Amino acid sequence: MTARLRVALIVGSTRAGRFGPVVADWFARRAGHRRDLVLDRIDLATAGLPDQLADFDEPAPGSVRELGQRLACADAFVVVTPEYNRSFPAAVKNAIDWFDQEWAAKPVSVVTYCRDAGGGQAAEQLRQVFGELNAVVIRRNVTIPKVWQRFAADGGWPRRDPELDESAGAALDQLTWWAGALRTARTKNALVL
Repeated sequence: MTARLRVALIVGSTRAGRFGPVVADWFARRAGHRRDLVLDRIDLATAGLPDQLADFDEPAPGSVRELGQRLACADAFVVVTPEYNRSFPAAVKNAIDWFDQEWAAKPVSVVTYCRDAGGGQAAEQLRQVFGELNAVVIRRNVTIPKVWQRFAADGGWPRRDPELDESAGAALDQLTWWAGALRTARTKNALVL
């Protein structure tokens, strides 16, 4: 039997009153139905990453080393992020920039949400950034426009939405395929970057 794939679910919002954990909970429930995945939830609001990057010859702070170990163990990543001002938050970029090899030859899916727009611009920018780190941003992402209008009458989020569920399922299917293929490739071949 093949070992389950480890997926780091990264909650990218650190803002006061943030909605990111609610979106991450929803996506984690969707992923939790799959027996081939194990989730490691990483909340950037509590990760303790310094805002200022260390110089190349300086040792990494403890919080960076700890998070780096978790990212290195992951087979894939899901970044749950709001779209602010047509981009993603600084905390996400900071978390990306602290690491290098931890992202390489692993797939990334993006779950974006926004008050008005759909989050597509944040996802597109993350595609470019992760590409520079030799990560594979998969085509199937989840974009959630008008996030505040998706509450059910009982106050639950999101209200029943087959299209949103289908989008999450397709993203998980594609992420899982890439995670398995790239894990096999990393096991058989040394990374040449």
